[in-house]
Amino acid sequence: MPALPISRRACTGKLLRLTVVALSALTAGVGVNAQAAFPNKPVTLFTAFAPGSGPDAVLRQVADKLSKLWGQSVLVNNKPGGGGFVAIEATRRAAPDGYTLLQLDSEHLSALPLLYKSKGFVTLNAFDPVAPLFRTPFLVAVPSDSKWQNMKDLIAAAKGPTKVTYGSWGIGSPGHLAGAQLELLTDTEMTHVAYREVSQLFTSVGSGDVQWSMASIPSSQGIYKAGKIRYLAVAAPNRIPQMPDVPTVAQAGGPSGFEVNSFVSLVAPKGMAPELANKINADVLKVLADPEVKERFNTFAFETITWSPDEIRRNADVKFKVYEQLVKRKNISLD
Repeated sequence: MPALPISRRACTGKLLRLTVVALSALTAGVGVNAQAAFPNKPVTLFTAFAPGSGPDAVLRQVADKLSKLWGQSVLVNNKPGGGGFVAIEATRRAAPDGYTLLQLDSEHLSALPLLYKSKGFVTLNAFDPVAPLFRTPFLVAVPSDSKWQNMKDLIAAAKGPTKVTYGSWGIGSPGHLAGAQLELLTDTEMTHVAYREVSQLFTSVGSGDVQWSMASIPSSQGIYKAGKIRYLAVAAPNRIPQMPDVPTVAQAGGPSGFEVNSFVSLVAPKGMAPELANKINADVLKVLADPEVKERFNTFAFETITWSPDEIRRNADVKFKVYEQLVKRKNISLD
């Protein structure tokens, strides 16, 4: 075939370049439109928490508000058990398209890789942070008839000749790690007693079988209102509105650095587009600002948080460093 004249070759090359540019623009437009259209089918929020728990209750309200905002069904699917691995395995291989999200707490994100080292699983290598939900403070609970009146009394007892006992809702739980942190900060050694159920724990605290434990308001309010336990302090920098008469740990004579909380967020299988993560983040924050949602969160003493996906990751990294020190020091393992 004879070569095309230079003028025709130039024209053909220009046409090809214009075609490529047009196709690129079209493809980008399709991506933007698909992004803007999310969601165009039902979304499922998996959770590692059991039905009826505090995190489950508020997630269902958030799902209802998101459903109205998005014009699509937003379903909650409970997958408790296995230290969070049941929920993780149910979602980790899903497409990172926003239609499968998972509710985990900061211990699933930060402590789980340290407690199950043999699995070689790092949560934030398999999931991307998407949207925050809440942070919950923990209080120091003792039997109502305990002779301890403040944190100073508890620490003095821990430094005495008789071992002090404290309970938690499982090895590696926030309650267990908090006890290890208090030991580190006060140069004491106490005896940890792990319970399988939260209800068993607070029944034992109330009866004096163990001398103290960490407690969230949702998990301990029933036995607190029954007069079986009382709170020595809240492990936070400030008093909480739900318990204004309970001092902070520092105010009660304990170490000022003893702060115990857990935050809960939504994550997605690894690989979600940042634009989609930011959209879901912004929509969840709109829901969290709803007065009805804020009122519901307040009943659980859940503090709404407004973190970006990057801020969720940074806060998880901070907790990882704290937990890493505690796990190594006390040789805590669930392997």
